[in-house]
Amino acid sequence: MPAASAASAGSNGSPTAVRVGHVHLHVSDLGRALAFYRDGLGFHLTSDGRPLGPPMAFVAAGDYHHQALNTFKPSGLYHVAFNYPDRRELSRAVARVIERGYAIDHATDHGGTVAVYLEDPDGNGIELSYDRPRATWFDANGNPILRNDRIDLEAI
Repeated sequence: MPAASAASAGSNGSPTAVRVGHVHLHVSDLGRALAFYRDGLGFHLTSDGRPLGPPMAFVAAGDYHHQALNTFKPSGLYHVAFNYPDRRELSRAVARVIERGYAIDHATDHGGTVAVYLEDPDGNGIELSYDRPRATWFDANGNPILRNDRIDLEAI
């Protein structure tokens, strides 16, 4: 396999066009998980696992199954992050989650990113976030601006 060219590689040599394809989560109750991801977060069901047969479902925020849910194989995960295009869309997602009775743990300003944290019904960590413009991610010396400041949800 040929090496990535400098123009298409990140500083560590990784291709810059690579994006996370999907996350697969073990859940204890598929219907309850679907209610959270579909109704709470607003994702849509792209497949219910057929013709594969096992109890699983795929949900997405667009046209690709970003989130796979299953009840057949336990696994662990700290959290999965869903990045919204801007503050407005993040605010809409947070409002939808709250309206449906799901608890928000906290919101954090990380500098380049603003994030809201919660858990799905199976205790999997969820981060809902948006990125500020890339030009604001660094200080005058080119160092990344990294924060972990808790903020009020109303600030979103």
